[in-house]
Amino acid sequence: MKNIVTCIVFLCMGVFNYAQESYKENIKDSIPSEEQLEEVLVTSASREIQKRSEVPGSIATINAQTIKETKAFGIDQLVNQVPGVFMSTSRAASNEQHFMAVRSPISTKALFLYLEDGLQIRPTSVFNHNALLEMNDLSYSRIEVLKGPASSIYGSEAIGGSFNFITKTPSENLSGSIGFQTNDLGLTRYDFEISDQPGEKFGFYLGGQYAQRENGPIEHSNYEKTAITFKTVYDINATSKWTTVLDIVDYRSDMTGSLSEADYSEGNYESDQTFTEREAIAFRARTTLDKFWSDRNKTSFNFIVRSNQMDQNPSYRIRQFRNQGQLIGFGTGEVNSNQFRSFVGLIQHKLDINFANSSLIIGATADYSPQDYQAETIDVLVDPETGRNTGFNMNTGDFILNYEANIFNYAGYFQYEISPIDAFKVTAALRYDGFEYDYNNLADGIVGVDDALDNFNNLTPKLGINYNFDRSSGIYANYSQGFTPPQVSTLYRNRNELRGIEPSRYNNYEIGGYFASSSKIKIDAALYLLEGENTLITLRDEDDNFFNTNAGSTRSYGIEYGIAYSPIKEISITHNGSYAMHRYVEFFDGGVDFSDTDRETAPNLLGTSLITYRKDLNKNLGVSLTAEHELVGEYNTSFEGQIENEDGTTETATYNGHNVFNLRANVSYRGFEVWGHALNIFDELYAARASFNRFRGENSFTIGNPIAFHFGARYNF
Repeated sequence: MKNIVTCIVFLCMGVFNYAQESYKENIKDSIPSEEQLEEVLVTSASREIQKRSEVPGSIATINAQTIKETKAFGIDQLVNQVPGVFMSTSRAASNEQHFMAVRSPISTKALFLYLEDGLQIRPTSVFNHNALLEMNDLSYSRIEVLKGPASSIYGSEAIGGSFNFITKTPSENLSGSIGFQTNDLGLTRYDFEISDQPGEKFGFYLGGQYAQRENGPIEHSNYEKTAITFKTVYDINATSKWTTVLDIVDYRSDMTGSLSEADYSEGNYESDQTFTEREAIAFRARTTLDKFWSDRNKTSFNFIVRSNQMDQNPSYRIRQFRNQGQLIGFGTGEVNSNQFRSFVGLIQHKLDINFANSSLIIGATADYSPQDYQAETIDVLVDPETGRNTGFNMNTGDFILNYEANIFNYAGYFQYEISPIDAFKVTAALRYDGFEYDYNNLADGIVGVDDALDNFNNLTPKLGINYNFDRSSGIYANYSQGFTPPQVSTLYRNRNELRGIEPSRYNNYEIGGYFASSSKIKIDAALYLLEGENTLITLRDEDDNFFNTNAGSTRSYGIEYGIAYSPIKEISITHNGSYAMHRYVEFFDGGVDFSDTDRETAPNLLGTSLITYRKDLNKNLGVSLTAEHELVGEYNTSFEGQIENEDGTTETATYNGHNVFNLRANVSYRGFEVWGHALNIFDELYAARASFNRFRGENSFTIGNPIAFHFGARYNF
């Protein structure tokens, strides 16, 4: 696999070095400068350059300055600065593996789209909640987060929101960097960048990193990752631009699993796992031709190839056998492998109409992704005294699943914008999606469901309005729909044959506003209501096995807000937060009615506050200092009444939430940068995620990092 990827990379580099990037003469004035980045968005709502005031939705940008100052060694340190976003990553244990919550509980569900330059990094129906580990965070110049369903342009799974990572463009002159980072969480990372525009028409960017983790705070949490991004841009002529991006990620990680309530409380971070792991290799190639037919007509032609393989011996599939509550030394688990290839074509045309400042975007896309999936059982050896899983034996040929599935997603969409007056804009959009799953069971008559050809389709509309009082304040409202087809592995996993997994549909209603007073204060706020039908949830059965089911109907509603205040030039104070409720409207499980109850792992309160001081002491020397507070409120970890007390009463298991404080300091001198992070400075015991283990009758915890110190240095040339 690696040899094939390497050959493809060198072949593509040879071809694409012939040509690539920019149409400067006609679009030079439309490209935002660094000073304008907070006010201008690229692709987050329409794959076209738009001002924030023209987007009828809740949207946030993490710009180049924020990325430079944060010096993040995890994507969560960046996206958690967006109101209402909580990327739950245990840097102490999870090795870039994560959960996500945006207008939804903390979960692993397919409720988010992860995009690179406006294009999906994975096909629909092959979602992986850890997909961000397949990306190279060094290569991004900015991140755009659009909350709520955005299906009219991007496609399905954008329910809670879409995360669009914009890759860096080639620099005009030869430049680059060499960096090193380390911390006492066991992480060591090396990275490099080089960029140039050797000719008037051609430019390139190359960035790579190697990270490894050994001997972290919790046992069995090592990992290694290599990620490389190569981008070329070529100005074919004054009206044509050719852009190509290649990504390779090679990743391997231990899977430590969660901790029991006793181990979590007592600080016993000896993992129950000794052999569970995840390996992934991902290759993506994207080439885009932008053709400007006139100053009012532009067409983008996109072609994408993906090749991805993920092999696992997952900790979450291990089940230990007990006799009257006592471990007997044996258990079960599984080893699985998921491979897919993708061939994607997307064409989009934008027409600016000489009537009421209106424009029309039309597009069509086709994604053909053959997938292979195998899962075989293993026998697990358990130490009855410690509860540790010490080894396993493969049951080769004892399949849980063994199938091929050809996945075909085709879609067409349009978006029309009109401004009858300068201050007022109306946006209307409609998308049609069709999905075809051609499922071939390779273990017919042994396990799994019969061969099947399943089809799903959906129309998703969006309607929004903007009214701007002036250049720095305005309001908006929108209605949008979202649609999530079943994941292939979920739909055909044998125990779901009788459960009949259905697609999930969502209706989103939202109003919001934005206000800025010169450079002193900025406020952004949104009220939303998200109603779900057939929401997919994961439960444990009485044998401690996970299974998926539809939850009837759900409702999430709340407020998201961001406030930024700069009393003087050198100081900025920001607070980004949300208050939300997440409820089951109609849900029955095991004959018990859980309707009108709070959903589990769904905190009401989320917030991030920062105070930053930045100062250029002279033209060569600059410093910045940041104090950060992360708030996660209390939440249920179980359904109502799942814990039974000795007196026969029942109660709901909960997690009390947490407050974590971090400090960051950066010093730059000429081309050198040095920085340090003090993480969790009060050494708070907290969980990145807590969930209820129905089998054990208690909470399980994925621990957050203890007090830790992170150091980094970089030379820029």
